Amino acid sequence: MSAKNLRFGLFLGLFLICSVAVHGIDLWPMPKSVSHGSKTLYVSREFGLYMEGSNYSDGLGILKGAFERMVDLVEASHVIDGNSSGSGVLSGVNVVVHSPEDSTFSQLCSFNFVTRVVELRSAPWTISDLPRFPYRGLLIDTSRHYLPVRIIKGVIDAMTFSKLNVLHWHIVDTQSFPIEIPSYPRLWNGAYSYSERYTMADAVDIVQYAEKRGVNVLAEIDVPGHALSWGVGYPSLWPSASCQEPLDISNEFTFKVIDGILSDFSKVFKFKFVHLGGDEVDTSCWTITPHVKAWLNQHHMNESDGYRYFVLRAQKIAISHGYDVINWEETFNNFGNKLSPRTVVHNWLGGGVAQRVVAAGLRCIVSNQDKWYLDHLDAKWEGFYMNEPLTNISKPEQQKLVIGGEVCMWGEHIDASDIEQTIWPRAAAAAERLWSPLDKLASDPKQVTARLARFRCLLNQRGVAAAPLAGLGRAAPSEPGSCIKQ
Repeated sequence: MSAKNLRFGLFLGLFLICSVAVHGIDLWPMPKSVSHGSKTLYVSREFGLYMEGSNYSDGLGILKGAFERMVDLVEASHVIDGNSSGSGVLSGVNVVVHSPEDSTFSQLCSFNFVTRVVELRSAPWTISDLPRFPYRGLLIDTSRHYLPVRIIKGVIDAMTFSKLNVLHWHIVDTQSFPIEIPSYPRLWNGAYSYSERYTMADAVDIVQYAEKRGVNVLAEIDVPGHALSWGVGYPSLWPSASCQEPLDISNEFTFKVIDGILSDFSKVFKFKFVHLGGDEVDTSCWTITPHVKAWLNQHHMNESDGYRYFVLRAQKIAISHGYDVINWEETFNNFGNKLSPRTVVHNWLGGGVAQRVVAAGLRCIVSNQDKWYLDHLDAKWEGFYMNEPLTNISKPEQQKLVIGGEVCMWGEHIDASDIEQTIWPRAAAAAERLWSPLDKLASDPKQVTARLARFRCLLNQRGVAAAPLAGLGRAAPSEPGSCIKQ
């Protein structure tokens, strides 16, 4: 079994490490089914991982590394100096991997401040679990503000705790082009500064770090709009010096650069999808720039035709490098029947889009901005929790085309100083919607408030600066008190 299969079949169940609530099961997101007993076991200081009977060799050390991180999380940085010898001691866990569909174990442990040992309460536990949607994403934006590699890795760590599995890296945009492109090395001249850049080795490091934690990295270049920064290094990509985006459709060099970027990406970003944007394209530069206007006329195109031509040609380039393509919904709204059948339409403008997309036979990702945009600080966690991707989609064959959803942390007003408390815990509220079976989701968010509050406290214990539930996004604690009550 490959490491990739391990990620999807086994790894996603590994990080469900919580404590038992006083009046119920305190897990986030809620599993498909769970039952437990009434015994307390004590976790040995020599707690180990065993793989007897498994067909998986773990040659890359993915399972071993995950296990070691799990033990660190269970210990929660406490000094384990109590005596856990004698009966009722849990000395290890045996993981048997037969196929990518195998379910796995979850540890429900807590530190006992009296005995100074880690306990597994309410044993034995039986948990059956699998995700409702295969795609459970979080977008970060490194063009509006640069995010250091260490911060991106911290976001990935936090994603694993709530079982989000796709980091959508919106790498470049109008404002900056921070990533190295070996094929066209002057592109990152469009970075904010010399130090606010990512080398290709940085990108490899991030992708491998994510892979070991069960997270795929989805790279995005947004074309033909949102691309002014490209021309800092290569001014010929601009229609003119005074009218700088969308990218110059009349210049064959534009498509050579896109091909070079995607060729370089294909060596680093191994996820089967690439995101090509396609949103908010203002074509006025094409119509007021003489040589571009002449090119459109020569090819019997108006500006709308040119927009379609550009998107479809970029799609063909991406497909030639082995990718399936994700585009923002404007491409579907304008010329959906012309898109490659391998297109995934990314909904963001509002409701009803997913319904039309799947009726047309295309796949869809839901990120409607009124509910799942994290930069909207007035969007509360309750709205994140109640946002249902399958609204008004009742046919099973169409429901399968909604591959999942994504919460979006656009970067205009966040940077390394405040990104975590802006993402969490609201992203976790959406994560349960994307992971847990429909019959396990609450009909009223008040029913899960206490459980999400405990999960937010758990994030804090693990070093994630998750904000209080009360108040708006990125709120501060209102008064002294327990983490659970905020």
